[in-house]
Amino acid sequence: MIGLVIVVMFLTSSIDYYCNVDEVGVREGCDDTRRVRVQGSVDEGSLQSRAGNTSFVMSFNGVSLPVNYEGEPGGVFQECIPVVAHGRIVDGVLLATRIEVKHSNEYEAENADRLEEAEKSACS
Repeated sequence: MIGLVIVVMFLTSSIDYYCNVDEVGVREGCDDTRRVRVQGSVDEGSLQSRAGNTSFVMSFNGVSLPVNYEGEPGGVFQECIPVVAHGRIVDGVLLATRIEVKHSNEYEAENADRLEEAEKSACS
């Protein structure tokens, strides 16, 4: 049973479309019809945490997207770093169910080719 759950979770995650913020609503698969993984950098001054809910704005190539995450994203999560947020876009807001930060091994392994580009667009 546990193996089945793991396989289902893997398959669900692997079919999420991977998009940069500037591709949301533009590139096929990067819209509100399915789950997505969106990469961008957390905007300076946008991070807010209240009662177990975290909201922020992430940007890439001059395009911004508000994000709402139920929970605390973790100790290394902060403004001005590249992140990948997994979730659905509802009314122009990414409702994230998972956040990967640049410094996690998982983020670096899965996003090595995009990391340099994301770092260039982070806060100065």
